[in-house]
Amino acid sequence: MITIKQEHVASIPVLHIAQEQDRLAQLPLVFFIHGYTSAKEHNLHYAYLLAEKGYRVILPDVVYHGEREGSIDYKTRELKFWEMVVQSIKEIGVLKEEFERKSLILDGLVGMAGTSMGGIITYGALAKYPWIKAAASLMGTPYYQHFANEQIKALSKQGIRLDEQEIQMQINALAEYDLSVQMDSLKQRPLFIWHGEEDNVVPYPYSKKFYEQVQALYQTKRENLAFMSEKSVDHKVSRSGIQSTVEWFDKKLV
Repeated sequence: MITIKQEHVASIPVLHIAQEQDRLAQLPLVFFIHGYTSAKEHNLHYAYLLAEKGYRVILPDVVYHGEREGSIDYKTRELKFWEMVVQSIKEIGVLKEEFERKSLILDGLVGMAGTSMGGIITYGALAKYPWIKAAASLMGTPYYQHFANEQIKALSKQGIRLDEQEIQMQINALAEYDLSVQMDSLKQRPLFIWHGEEDNVVPYPYSKKFYEQVQALYQTKRENLAFMSEKSVDHKVSRSGIQSTVEWFDKKLV
């Protein structure tokens, strides 16, 4: 039987999903991060399918989302997008240490995945943490600084005034997590990329371009890089995309 438990790990609200009989055993662990304006509960279908395969899955709430939403308004949250991304990357490190301390991770097998903002966070975590053994980014982009500049342009068109000097400092600070400028940090780790070609939230060309650029780094382990795109699909992962994500971890996080 698969069980879902609400927990607070290092003060971070999470859903902890695993097969009940193995809950206290060492298992391969997958962190799955939700999208912008979403919450941890919205990705339970991924967690269930992964738990069926024998994984421990941790779904955290990103700051200003779900249990952590508080009274933040739309405009403020929009302006804090990259702050949320960076904080989430740091919190993944904290969560990993906690599960490691509890001896619940099998042989250091830690995976990472996410949708939209969660896919973006996944790329940043890959840039930061060499201990991530396999990953899947769904509807994300690794081009942090470029995407941030595009978001600023969009906010300006909405009449939201920004302090240019402060914004530039924030964009410069993203370089540490920008996988597009440090692709060699992947070190041929298994990476699955999914994107709908009609996505107008996180544009599809980001994923296509990154896949084309990073292929050269996977010459000796081509089987560790996979790209799946779907025509006539917008900013929502298809059933085949979900199933392929689960199959990816079942093959690569072992």
